[in-house]
Amino acid sequence: MTRKPPFIHESAYIDQPSVIGAGTKIWHFAHVLPNTAIGEDCVLGQNVVAGPDVKIGDRCKIQNNVSLYTGVELGDGVFCGPSCVFTNVLTPRAEIERKHEFAATPVGNGATIGANATIVCGNRLGAYCMVAAGAVVTRDVPDYALVAGVPARRIGWVSRSGDRLDNSLVCPRTGEVYEHDDATDTLSPKEAE
Repeated sequence: MTRKPPFIHESAYIDQPSVIGAGTKIWHFAHVLPNTAIGEDCVLGQNVVAGPDVKIGDRCKIQNNVSLYTGVELGDGVFCGPSCVFTNVLTPRAEIERKHEFAATPVGNGATIGANATIVCGNRLGAYCMVAAGAVVTRDVPDYALVAGVPARRIGWVSRSGDRLDNSLVCPRTGEVYEHDDATDTLSPKEAE
């Protein structure tokens, strides 16, 4: 089967070298800076800026007005809500260049970042976590954690499908069962017996 080539709107700018995977769509006024790698079947909305030196996995959806700066690395299936923000320096100043201080911000597979959320650089977002709209992430977010507020705090757990889990830790949509490790305060899918 032949894969569809990427679609790039005529108003988008793609700097080279860059890699754009099959089936990816890049919309109005987006700008992909050099040394950026975008996976297959992604959607970059209007006014998205990615790069330089950014990695985006397969099947990611990056909504309008999102900027992904050096240090951001998205796993597969990540959703970035409209106007969410990734910072890249902890103590920026207009007149002091701090490019050597850019901090890595890895985002795990399947993570969701809500509209207008802010992700302070140097923090890891775990696989399948969910960051509520408007939250400000100032520390690592565990896998499957639901975080909200300013600063963001864990208020619950979500399943791979993004459904909030109750105390039974059974996904209401799929029936998948999760288990909580009290010692590490982490959640993971329960292995079949």
